[in-house]
Amino acid sequence: MAQTAEPVGDPCRLYLVTPTTADATFADTLARALDAGDVAAVQLRLKEADDDVWRRAIDALRPVAQSRGVAFLLNDRADLVPGTGCDGAHVGQTDMAAPEARRLLGADLMLGVTCHDSRDLAMQAGEAGADYVAFGAFFPTATKEAPTRADPALLAWWAELMELPCVAIGGITAENCAPLVQAGANFLAVVGAVWQHPDGPAAGVRAMNAAIAAAR
Repeated sequence: MAQTAEPVGDPCRLYLVTPTTADATFADTLARALDAGDVAAVQLRLKEADDDVWRRAIDALRPVAQSRGVAFLLNDRADLVPGTGCDGAHVGQTDMAAPEARRLLGADLMLGVTCHDSRDLAMQAGEAGADYVAFGAFFPTATKEAPTRADPALLAWWAELMELPCVAIGGITAENCAPLVQAGANFLAVVGAVWQHPDGPAAGVRAMNAAIAAAR
């Protein structure tokens, strides 16, 4: 496995989740976004895609991220990580169970777990070997139907008591992210704020990084 930057630590950093339409042709778009500013991780999210589609996308996009020191993670598909050179996987509560994902990944590859607005789920994820937990949604989002709405106070509680990094996700933009940064989020996971930015993804990355810096 290529060792890359891990989504760990402080200050708050940007975490990109790809649009579900991302494929091998997305490589140039991803490269422009990553070259525009600091990004800690890229999560490839391809819902309803077969294994061949996943593997082609991984082969095209993983080198783009890892060559820039950016961790490359797969949404759900922990089973594909060890054989493809990816850095880890992110699983949801209705996807693969965290202990099973950790078993597939082994001890060294990265595991993130969606925990919605639940302290209990987050602590269970940590006990299962997660390297980070994700809370959300914090704002309305068109990316997917969010079953819960989280409050920034959850981030503050977690940051004060736990060493495990936390990711904030759900409707986050340059305009609304300041309370999440100030509450203690280690990472802001975004989709539309970058890929649907009116001036293009590179401008979206620059805007998010500027907003993170201003909020510190």
